[in-house]
Amino acid sequence: MKFQHDRPDTQSVTAYGPGWINVDADRITTSVVVGSRGERQGWHCARFEDLTPAHFEQLALLQPEVAIFGSGNRLRFVPPAWLKPLVDRQIGMETMDTQAACRTYNILAGEGRHVVAALLLEN
Repeated sequence: MKFQHDRPDTQSVTAYGPGWINVDADRITTSVVVGSRGERQGWHCARFEDLTPAHFEQLALLQPEVAIFGSGNRLRFVPPAWLKPLVDRQIGMETMDTQAACRTYNILAGEGRHVVAALLLEN
């Protein structure tokens, strides 16, 4: 008896490597926001140092239950004040490296949660 779908009904990260991810069949090489309700938007930053508070406001406007920040090749945290738009809307926020963020996004999306992942893809 089968208890789980072979493929989730939502877009998922199917592969990743240094500076790229695959979302379903599409290869993406620039930072991106993906969501469990089909959201896919450019996240205009090529390096961690390019991030601004506006990047996190963009996530809050999508109104997910949970936002995941994939901080690139290693774990890095933004200033807490930048997360205020998310906190004000009672949106959970988790930070991890981009590969861990991809895996966590897939799990939460597969559970039917409304999740967005902001994935910093550095070259």
